Amino acid sequence: MSDQETLKVYAAKADEYANLTNEENTANPALHAFIAAIPKRGKVLDLGCGPGAAAAQMAKAGLSVDAFDPVAEMVHLANQNDGVNAQQATFEDVSGTAVYDGVWANFSLLHAARADMPGHLGRIANALKKNGVFHIAVKTGTGSQRDALGRLYTYYTEDELTALLQEAGFSLTDTLKGCDKGLAGDVSPWIALTARA
Repeated sequence: MSDQETLKVYAAKADEYANLTNEENTANPALHAFIAAIPKRGKVLDLGCGPGAAAAQMAKAGLSVDAFDPVAEMVHLANQNDGVNAQQATFEDVSGTAVYDGVWANFSLLHAARADMPGHLGRIANALKKNGVFHIAVKTGTGSQRDALGRLYTYYTEDELTALLQEAGFSLTDTLKGCDKGLAGDVSPWIALTARA
């Protein structure tokens, strides 16, 4: 993700965002299901980890956790969690073949440009081991726009996101939908898909 305005918002609001996501991840059924689907002591990547709340839960469950985020302030917060190896990196920095048992991209890839999504998904599919677990959550809708804070969002329909996953070689295994209040204070519908490489 290279949208500078979006990165500046997250840098300025890192602590506020940490408070919001700490509560969300503690009771997140999708996160618990993701952790349960990973082999014992498996290696996972939290892509767009933010302050590291989800990565911390994975580490507590005994997983080996890498975490990427492009915002230095978020990486600093994430690295305060035991067992989390966070580094300042972007979606383009995902590399390697059959490295991870799972990749968690929870409301992170929605900040990427639509044209870049196939490439991101391709790198993730390549980095996953055979039958590895991939979780992606995005806000649903069409087009792209900035929220009240200035963050750039790319919206997807369920059919569009499913097709992108299938084109990247994933097999869809689970779908979860909801509607929540975000950092900007607006309530938005979302979809989370779980797939296997």
